[in-house]
Amino acid sequence: MPGHLWCWMLVLLLMSPGPKAQKTEPKAGPSGTLFRGADQYNFAILLPGSGLQCYWHFAHQSGRFYLTYMVQWVSGMSADRRLHVAVLSPEGIQVATLDEPSGQINFQTQVTGFYQMCFGNFINKFANMQVYLDFGVYYEDLRDGDSEDEEARKDEEQLNSTITSIQVSTDKLKTYVVHMWRFYNYGRMKRATDYYLLVSNSSYVSWWSAAQSAVILTAGYLQLFIIKRLLHSQSSKPRC
Repeated sequence: MPGHLWCWMLVLLLMSPGPKAQKTEPKAGPSGTLFRGADQYNFAILLPGSGLQCYWHFAHQSGRFYLTYMVQWVSGMSADRRLHVAVLSPEGIQVATLDEPSGQINFQTQVTGFYQMCFGNFINKFANMQVYLDFGVYYEDLRDGDSEDEEARKDEEQLNSTITSIQVSTDKLKTYVVHMWRFYNYGRMKRATDYYLLVSNSSYVSWWSAAQSAVILTAGYLQLFIIKRLLHSQSSKPRC
């Protein structure tokens, strides 16, 4: 059986709420965390080797659910940065899956309830992985989905109502602010990833340079020692 297949079978078995699953509403257990509403959340999590962590986020119907993640660092020399990500609907239907170091998931919520997000570090058996998450739900103006004729009729009504015009403008502004916040968080996680990569490369170069210097000094000392022994043995031989 391929390695990825049994990994996803393990994900499906662990999708049900358990001690390792973390929720986002009312009172969760000591290891549970619940998030609800139209707010946006961004934080970093640490996944151990072969570890799995799940979160639930509440969303109403006809909302826009988004999830952005990025692997910031992985311990170990030959560690794999790929991360298994799965999103399930409140009915347990798989909505989206990814198997990349970074990615984005966006979809329209069809039912009201808790949407499940699971992150699995199955490829690395002994390497830890830090992942930055940014997810949330926002709700656009429902009138955007009406027909063109109905929108034209409502445009005339909006022109005669200052309050309606202000409300529509405010709703659009809120949506734009949500998108700006998403791009800002993506830039933050990108800068953090670059920083961890820079620190890792600097540490690698420093240790490798120290090791090379030690090897060069040791090789030079051995060469001088061997040459000295050869000269000493030749000078001690009797001459005719």
